[in-house]
Amino acid sequence: MTATRRDPGAWIRRFHPSDAPVRLVCFPHAGGSASYYHRMSRTLSAETDVLAVQYPGRQERRGEPCVVDLAKLADLVLEEIRPWADRPLAFFGHSMGALLSFEVARRLEHERVTLSALFVSGRRAPHLTRHGDLHLRSDDELVAEVRKLNNDGLRLLDEPEVRDLLLPPLRSDYQAVETYRYQLGPALGCPVVVFTGDRDPQVTCDEARAWREHTTGAFELRSFPGGHFYLNTHATAVTEVVATHLRNVRTPPARGR
Repeated sequence: MTATRRDPGAWIRRFHPSDAPVRLVCFPHAGGSASYYHRMSRTLSAETDVLAVQYPGRQERRGEPCVVDLAKLADLVLEEIRPWADRPLAFFGHSMGALLSFEVARRLEHERVTLSALFVSGRRAPHLTRHGDLHLRSDDELVAEVRKLNNDGLRLLDEPEVRDLLLPPLRSDYQAVETYRYQLGPALGCPVVVFTGDRDPQVTCDEARAWREHTTGAFELRSFPGGHFYLNTHATAVTEVVATHLRNVRTPPARGR
């Protein structure tokens, strides 16, 4: 299988290029990076061309300023995604990535491109706002709160040099999420599949189910044992659900409704 030759640029990581008939674009969580989806990419590569978005301010982009406005970030990502829309597209986003993938999907539909599916994980429906001010707190307070989410990657915050690299994008991402406000608009036309941990302190079952209000297409809710980062433990099961949905995608991107 010969992969399509295209420069992914700074924004896109394509770990396992594929000529598969559908593309899945993955959006990281707050403080996360594209490499979080390396395992999913490897697992799906035989059937799906997986792209992972790399936000500014982390890893090889650490010299670039972070984007603290989620709507602006969605606009920037949209510009990078457009050239990859020559095949059917699906999105997967966890936590902050769920919100961002939703906003990019809305922008694509405005341009008459409907996703094959939107997979959102670890995030309540966009219209449900909870007050948050973590991005305004001290470094120690921010670290203490995010540790409660039990993300294995946060162990790196114990190392002072690494902590200095991780905290700026983490704080910026929290600012983007905590200042986000849903703007009323048309529901998506694509299927929406929601994944959640049954003990996630940031998402109740009802808040996850409320995503149903944001699509006129099919809706599915999958709950797994665990907290906010249940995905670390149940990556195989979640990936299989994604793969099952995408196996049925063999047609060009839908234009309009």
